[in-house]
Amino acid sequence: MSRSTDRNGEDAAFEGVLRQIDDTVAFEPGYYNESYLDRRITARMRRRDTESHAEYERILREDAEERQALMDALTINVTEFFRNPEMWDVLRDVLRERTANQRRVRVWSAPSADGREPYSVAMLACDDPEIDESRLEVLGSDISEEALDSARNGEYHTTRTTDIAEELEPLADPDRYVERDEDTFQVRPAVQRLVDFETHDLISDGARDPFDVVLCRNLLIYIDVDHKAALFDTLEASLAEDGVLVLGMTESVPPNRSDRYEPIDKRRRVFRRR
Repeated sequence: MSRSTDRNGEDAAFEGVLRQIDDTVAFEPGYYNESYLDRRITARMRRRDTESHAEYERILREDAEERQALMDALTINVTEFFRNPEMWDVLRDVLRERTANQRRVRVWSAPSADGREPYSVAMLACDDPEIDESRLEVLGSDISEEALDSARNGEYHTTRTTDIAEELEPLADPDRYVERDEDTFQVRPAVQRLVDFETHDLISDGARDPFDVVLCRNLLIYIDVDHKAALFDTLEASLAEDGVLVLGMTESVPPNRSDRYEPIDKRRRVFRRR
């Protein structure tokens, strides 16, 4: 058998895995770029001690727990409290201005993974005397129910790779917002009350009621180029007329839409809808 025949067979087996995901997992693989999918699927294959896509397709077909594990691997990305601290300095000014001039300020973190981003918004508001947190409503959404369950629980752990105390350093007094028990950090009720969590798929569920601030960081980099426009349509339709959009540090507003946004801070990827 030639090398090209082997390659064709592997490609067909990989496509079989994608079809199985499409049929049995609440995830739309067609919207994501292939390199991202390949990395996450390969990681799960290693966990199941198989190098064969055909064998992994069979596992997915027969094992509901593996389907859930793959769903979590595909949807839960790296997250932390106050990720990219310089962006939060810009957002601080946005929230000061909005809460000073509006009776209600709605913020959407989409996707919110395990909740650290929306809780960061709430903690920032509570920590800054110039932000009126009583006017703030924060929504975190994700397509992973397991991630949302973790977010609602609001419990986080320091590990070899994650130092929660270090992540919370931008706050003047972190102990006001989390209760610490050695390496376990529990978000306090006063912060949790500011944040709601809901299931929402940015790909298939469409726009939400307009928000004053929408954070969608580090998702667009995983989306296939053919589908980025549709995702941006959803984000745009979910923004208030002069709403603020926050993207990831390696993402930006598509060139054909740049006339619809003005940068509040281009380097930190914070834009105001015109």
